[in-house]
Amino acid sequence: MNKANSLLLKTLLPVAIGLAVVVWLFASEFDIADWKRIPWNLHTILAIGAAWLFMAGREAGLAWRFRCMTDRDLSWKQAIKVTMLCEFTSAITPTTAGGSALSMVFMNREGISGGRATTLMMCTLFLDEAFFVVMCPVIFLLVPSSVLFGFDTGSVGSGIRWAFWAVYCGIVLWTLLLFAGIFLRPHKVGEWLTRLFRLKWLRRWEKDIAGIAHSMVTTSEEIKTRSWKWWTEAIAATVTSWVSRYLVVNALFVAFATGASQLVVFARQFVVWTLLTVSPTPGGSGVSEWLFTAYYGDLISDASVALVIAICWRIITYYVYLATGALMIPSWVKQGVRNHHKQ
Repeated sequence: MNKANSLLLKTLLPVAIGLAVVVWLFASEFDIADWKRIPWNLHTILAIGAAWLFMAGREAGLAWRFRCMTDRDLSWKQAIKVTMLCEFTSAITPTTAGGSALSMVFMNREGISGGRATTLMMCTLFLDEAFFVVMCPVIFLLVPSSVLFGFDTGSVGSGIRWAFWAVYCGIVLWTLLLFAGIFLRPHKVGEWLTRLFRLKWLRRWEKDIAGIAHSMVTTSEEIKTRSWKWWTEAIAATVTSWVSRYLVVNALFVAFATGASQLVVFARQFVVWTLLTVSPTPGGSGVSEWLFTAYYGDLISDASVALVIAICWRIITYYVYLATGALMIPSWVKQGVRNHHKQ
């Protein structure tokens, strides 16, 4: 299978999975009477427009972060290109893999040296994970656990609660490891990781871990020269990007379910995105649609409306990246070929 066909398959697979789940949800939950009750008026249109603006804010935040972390060596156009390519790779790979790891490749193509791009990739990875770690206690201070997980008293609700805490604990451990490897003892952490992944049942990831260990050392040496202003701007951009992504759902609830608590809607997005970090499907396809309708169902009077919101959410936060990335990748590949011939 050539690269073009492989890319096409990776693009179509998540679409097929997502559509299959949507069809199943429509068949089991959709009621045309509920659809007819949705008020398609100016209020609804403006709220949907706000959802698109919040998603644009997400991309602006990520592009801003690439700009500030490269000391403005990337133009806004280049930063947006890197951002969109990262989002595309996240959309066609399992969520556990994500697109962050390839950001160094995209930055390198835009003129950032390989070592520096690796350093920035590690820093962005740490900032994203740290956001989840810090946000958790804040969310639970604002919204009680009984409200966050009170949508279902049966096995589904219990399963989501336990899955969330298991994933969150994993994120905390990974973030602490990154912190120690980047800021404290990179050589020791790298050496420990390398030894650990020489064990027989972990050996398949030994080369990947060796690369991460080397990146930690490189990153630690690079960031020692960074000022508090540099870190403050990078943190502000990270918060902007994630909060904007969460607010997409708030805007959609304003459009279709005005009675729901906006604070609860926002807080539950934290739980949703935490769970999606371990989705085995490309970009969380299928899992996202089901999780959204199940988890937010108690805030919406009609199951059909919950399904409509879920579909709008996925179009804005996922399928648009599949389409945009599919259009950008061919020119990106051609650019790489031209650069290779010039060398």
